Amino acid sequence: MRISRLVAPATIVAVLCTAQAFAQAPAPNQQAPRPAVSQPAAPQVAPSQAAPPQAAPAAAATPAPATTVPAAPAQSGSAPATPDANAASAPAIGTAQVSPADLPRDLSPWGMFMNADIIVKLVMIGLVFASLVTWTVCVAKYWELFAASRRARAALGLLNEARSLGEANQRLGRGEAAIERLVRAAVHEVQMSPHPEPEGLKERIAWLLERVEASAIRRTGRGMGILATIGATAPFVGLFGTVWGIMNSFIGISNAHTTNLAVVAPGIAEALLATALGLFAAIPAVVIYNVFSRATGGYRALLADGSALVMRLVSRDCERMSSPMSRAAAE
Repeated sequence: MRISRLVAPATIVAVLCTAQAFAQAPAPNQQAPRPAVSQPAAPQVAPSQAAPPQAAPAAAATPAPATTVPAAPAQSGSAPATPDANAASAPAIGTAQVSPADLPRDLSPWGMFMNADIIVKLVMIGLVFASLVTWTVCVAKYWELFAASRRARAALGLLNEARSLGEANQRLGRGEAAIERLVRAAVHEVQMSPHPEPEGLKERIAWLLERVEASAIRRTGRGMGILATIGATAPFVGLFGTVWGIMNSFIGISNAHTTNLAVVAPGIAEALLATALGLFAAIPAVVIYNVFSRATGGYRALLADGSALVMRLVSRDCERMSSPMSRAAAE
């Protein structure tokens, strides 16, 4: 009787435990699909161990955001890095890197001359030589015209004081100035005509004076053509050197595959140096030519005054020679 009383409660307790176990068994199967990481062996575990798998998914679910959330910013952070890399690489593709060894070290006029092309060098040498010729002619013509003008003024003073052609010849002496040669030519023509007619003698002397005057002008005009030629052609010669140098610079740009100013500028500077030398030779030549042209015109005026004074003395001598003849004819 007592055993039956004990069996009945034990049976009830066993039934309740079994019902509770069956009630709790489906819980792991319902919660298993929620976590990304689940253990497939969980449904096969005994009912008494079903509770721990509930904690396992909870523990596994908490690190999941930590692993997935930083992944998204990493991808979003790497996305803007791509334009920066492209922007940084763009100048490197468009502009070539030039080493300092490839650049000319000396940009002085002498350094640019040494680095220039052979044609440009010849042009520069020719322009420098033309400049030297210009200044040589300038110095020589200055002393020549200065001395000739000074002697001509002094001779004009003596001619103005003389009363006859013979007296003027004695005062002037045997000099080689233009005025002295004018007087000697007139004296020689008078001596070659012992009984001349006044009009014929004057005509012959005027022709001789014109020839001597033209010879003196030609002598003082020597070198003026060189100045005119240099002043007219030197800029164009320099321009030719500039065009040739710039052409070589563009060829160098195409060969170097770069438009870097450090590579382009030296060649253009060398080319422009030729133009600068052309102007350096031409401008002084033009100025000196104009100055000496005016000086030559003044010297020509002095010679014209000397010829006029000589003709005046010849006219006086002709009157003296004609007076005794006229008196003798009258008697």
